[in-house]
Amino acid sequence: MSNLVAANSKNDDLLTKEGTSVKQFVTMEVDKQLFGIPVLAVQDVLRPQRITRIPLATPEIMGSINLRGRIVTVISMRRRLGLPALKNAAEDCMHVVVDHKEEQYSLVVDSVGEVLNLPLSDFEQTPPNLAENWHNVSLGVYRLENRLMVVLDIENLFNF
Repeated sequence: MSNLVAANSKNDDLLTKEGTSVKQFVTMEVDKQLFGIPVLAVQDVLRPQRITRIPLATPEIMGSINLRGRIVTVISMRRRLGLPALKNAAEDCMHVVVDHKEEQYSLVVDSVGEVLNLPLSDFEQTPPNLAENWHNVSLGVYRLENRLMVVLDIENLFNF
């Protein structure tokens, strides 16, 4: 849908020429599962970074990085979702930087995909059979051609 013509100032929904509302998502994968974050929530996408460990941090916190002079907390999405960590996560993964309560956080994911424009009419509530730790961080899902994309709830993502 390359024919987007207007953005609603109230939120990040877009209108097409046909008048349908769509939402844009940055896609990423964690353990072969597709996730989406609203594009306006994403501040930056980074290649692997040198991570400084933080002593006594919770398991989800991998450490911090220096991003243009700002200290950014690095969160392992694998740990946050209850998945096993990768051996070389610091070297092999991508960072998706998001804002939460005026602080920046880097979400470490396996890979970052494309930006998708998805119709709001295709959005579905989170399935009840989704694992509890995933259910808590999900706003809902989109059923794509051959995959399920879980839309992350940025607010709940940081409730450890």
